[in-house]
Amino acid sequence: MPTSIITTDDLREFKEELLEDIKAMINHQSGFAPKKWLKSPEVRDLLSISPGTLQNLRINGTLPYTKVGGVIYYDYEEITKVLEENRVHNKF
Repeated sequence: MPTSIITTDDLREFKEELLEDIKAMINHQSGFAPKKWLKSPEVRDLLSISPGTLQNLRINGTLPYTKVGGVIYYDYEEITKVLEENRVHNKF
């Protein structure tokens, strides 16, 4: 009977897939559909950051935004993309 060796990379990949599946199930069950465009207060609450930090993220180009009149809007998908791109994977 052949044996297979499970590596830490295999476990990490399994964990990420499992978390994505759980998130999808929770979102599907709760009917949660995030809004496409968020205003500054919503983004600050979502990320738990101060107005100054949000402004710095805009100024240095980390977080893309759209300004219509005097209102600044952020694309929810862009926010999640920035979070994913800046994810840190610690290797122990």
